[in-house]
Amino acid sequence: MAAEPSKKLAKKLAGKGDKPDLRPALPDHGETVSQMEPMLVSESTKHRARLNELVFELVAAATAFKASLPEGMVEALSDLVRSMNCYYSNLIEGHNTHPVDIERALTEDFSANKEQRTLQLEAKAHIATQRWIDEGGLVGRAATVTALLEVHRRFESALPIELLWVEDRKTKRKEPVVPGERRSGFAKVGRLVAVSPGAIPRFLSRWETAYARLSKFDTVLQAAAAHHRLLWIHPFADGNGRVARLISYAMLLEALDTGGIWSIARGFARSEDNYKRHLAECDLPRRNDLDGRGALSEEALASFTEFFLTTCLDQVTFMTELMQPAALRKRILDWAKDEERVGGVLPNSARALAHILTHRVLERKDVPEVVGFDERKARRVTAKLHERGIITAATHKAPFRIAFPASLAPGLMPGLYPKLLRKDA
Repeated sequence: MAAEPSKKLAKKLAGKGDKPDLRPALPDHGETVSQMEPMLVSESTKHRARLNELVFELVAAATAFKASLPEGMVEALSDLVRSMNCYYSNLIEGHNTHPVDIERALTEDFSANKEQRTLQLEAKAHIATQRWIDEGGLVGRAATVTALLEVHRRFESALPIELLWVEDRKTKRKEPVVPGERRSGFAKVGRLVAVSPGAIPRFLSRWETAYARLSKFDTVLQAAAAHHRLLWIHPFADGNGRVARLISYAMLLEALDTGGIWSIARGFARSEDNYKRHLAECDLPRRNDLDGRGALSEEALASFTEFFLTTCLDQVTFMTELMQPAALRKRILDWAKDEERVGGVLPNSARALAHILTHRVLERKDVPEVVGFDERKARRVTAKLHERGIITAATHKAPFRIAFPASLAPGLMPGLYPKLLRKDA
């Protein structure tokens, strides 16, 4: 087994090495990019009409959902979805990090338990990377090689050193994972033997050529194909699944103008067996002369595309129903009134929340009038609500807006997460 990373290696892993890369040329078995074809679900496939219909349905549903939200609600919801996306992506990787622990990580409140702290740091890295995407980090270039490398670098470089290793299941040998760099060794995922490390650049170039210049409609239609083909190449020593899901998220974010208020990761995690089965089937060679004209099965790719689009549509529908303004308003105000009765928040807190839900924000100068208390007591009302996470503000002078903390998600957003039990509860 390889020794633990030295300080010099840790510095290199953090992207601070100052020496040129003098490694020998990577082994290349001469694989041709035709082995990855078809890259797109073709017009001629019998599934194309159904897939086109699903894209139209998804575009309409996503547009209507975003338009239905009151002004100011999109930002609050996108913050919650960012954490939700992280939770479900972690779950797919076998890392069950409680949403409350994810939320605490964002305020530098880390567990004393080393294993739990490591997972919190992993979650924080994921959320920071997605926030960068949400803020426009990949606009116009989500399906490019530079985007893949940048997403990998941002995520992996923020991880604790103990996660920057990958272990060969047979030999138990550990190899370092270098943020933003393609793998230098061979890889096998299930029955799939990934392309040799020296072949990765030309396969990624073909990937970019296929997906980077599509129309918005075709980007949505072919996002599933891009997702699988990236995993098929398996360009990194570790983090391929996360990068693929983040890239898919970024492609849909721009093509559908989602606002970051829903995510396919929840759907993948809730149908994980189907998700992984479809991916494995897409690895299979063409079945017969009726199964496309490429080396890989177009039938399987079309089937995964239908699963992908249906999963997206299911998530938009779920979030649309969850965020019905009248029902959401009632859940928030019912929570406030219940908390007022038990002393969890101060009296008249519901008034402050009702004002925000009606007017989008609550200006600080208006707080005394809205809650009906003098300035000092009124400040205590909003301070307690802020402490509970139900309201937030960009600065100590900025107006208050609504927020959806993970700790309150079971009541305010029923069904967003599965029923969760904290290990330390």
